[in-house]
Formats: sequence, C-alpha cells, structure tokens
Amino acid sequence: MKISAADVKELRDLTNAGMMDCKKALLESHGDFAKAKLLLKEKGKSQADSKSARIAAQGMVSIEVNEPKHLAIILEVNCETDFAAKDDYFIEFTDTISKLLLSTNIETIKELMDAAIEGFNNVEEYRIFVVAKLGENISIRRFRRIFFDGTLGTYIHGRKIAALVDLDIDNTGLAKDLAMQIAALKPEYIDQGEIPDEMIETESRILRLQAEKEGKPQEILEKIVTGKLNKRLNEITLLGQEYIKDSDLKVSQLLKKSNANVNLFVRYEVGDGIELEKKNFVEEVKAQVDASE
Repeated sequence: MKISAADVKELRDLTNAGMMDCKKALLESHGDFAKAKLLLKEKGKSQADSKSARIAAQGMVSIEVNEPKHLAIILEVNCETDFAAKDDYFIEFTDTISKLLLSTNIETIKELMDAAIEGFNNVEEYRIFVVAKLGENISIRRFRRIFFDGTLGTYIHGRKIAALVDLDIDNTGLAKDLAMQIAALKPEYIDQGEIPDEMIETESRILRLQAEKEGKPQEILEKIVTGKLNKRLNEITLLGQEYIKDSDLKVSQLLKKSNANVNLFVRYEVGDGIELEKKNFVEEVKAQVDASE
C-alpha cells in the first residue's frame, strides 16, 4: 500500500511522533488514522515500559510560587543523561508539571500521574510521550507543596539545585541570601534542637572511639569529643553555619541582628541519594558488540 507524504505529515501533526514512526503506523493500519494513532500510542507505552527499570539520576528541579495564596511548589524530575535534561521536551514537561501542581491540590505522585492534563488523558500518558521522544527513562521523583507564612526566599542553581526558605519578617533580600546559603552549604536542620537524639548519640560515640584509638589522654578526651561534635552539628544546621557572605558571622548571628527567624526551608538537588549503577567499561563495550552480531 502506498502512503502519501501528506498523510504522514497529517499523522505527525496529530501525534507529534517521528516521520518514520508515522509512516510505519499508517502502513500497518492500512491508512486508518484512528488505528495508526493507537499503534503509535501503544509503541510509546512499550518503549516507556522497556526503559522504566533504567536508573534516572540526571534531570532538573523547579520552583513555582503563588504569592497571593502563600503557596510554593518545589519539584524534581529525572532522566538518564544530562543531555536529555537540556532537551526542550524535557524542560517543557517539567515546567508543565510544576505549574499543574501549583494550580491543583495534588498531594502524591500517584495522584499526579493520574491527573488530567491538556493534550493527554493524564500525566502518565504525557510522560510516556516524552520518553518516546527522548529515548530515555523519565520519572517524577518528588515534590512538596509549601504554604509559607512570612517572606519566601528562593534560589535555583543551574536547574540542578533548588532551595527555598520561609522567613518570619519582611526582608526579601535576606530571604534570598538564606536560600543561596542553603543551596551552597546544604544544611539538614534549622538548628541543633531539630537533630534527633539518636543521631547525636551515634555521632558522639563515633568521635569518642576515634579519639580513644588516637590515644588521646582521658582527661581531655571528653573536651575533644564535645568540640568536634559541636563543629559537626553546626555544619549540618543552618543557624550553626558560617554565613557565606561573611565568614566571621554565623547565620544565627545574622538572624539575631535582623530580629528574624526561619520558619522552614527545603533543598532539592538532582539525583541526591540515588545510587548509580557502577559499570565496567570493557564489559559494557563487549555487550554492545555481542548484541550487534
């Protein structure tokens, strides 16, 4: 059966699939556009399924804010390579999902994947479409809906690190500086009062064992442990850190000077905590050669 270029173009305009995929679908469906569209949809789903087990640790983060509602969305979407993370389809997908979250009351990933979205039946169908376009696994890893009470400070570094902070005073400059601080020095807690007791006890025990192994005198051992423990806890707390714009100033001192408090902060970094598969280069090349024979 002969398929005209005009028919291929029409199907491409309807589905945004590749030219060759459209031609093959029309040939297989004997020119039936409805069947061809279904074939393309099934092919996209099949490709997405085959790629779903592949580790996606690259990607991007985004922040959307609705000031009147005092609502912010922070989102991480992953793909397999940094090259794909720069693709227009991937960027548009992430931005669209971020805006959808801002305009709805979606609370979970499952709710999000089932949610209706313009141009597709749901977000999962949209994801499958982008997977087919990029040839890589894509996953919406995490998001948070933040209702802030005071001044919101946000900062995004290279679309790889996103940070937001809620400050209890009206000072946008300070809020922005704190968001940059959080992005750069990745604190885990606001202050030491938030750190779980078990974590402090574990850290203290490790430091004590290290000091004993080094043969530190018993009379100064506790002092050494206390000093190192306090330094470690300051490193992981926002208020205990040195201020990035003035190393002589602690963040706690900066806030005290401004009579300000931090209500909350959130930091996302692309791929943070995802365990990457270690590959043997020789074995990887051999597998590709074997597959081509």
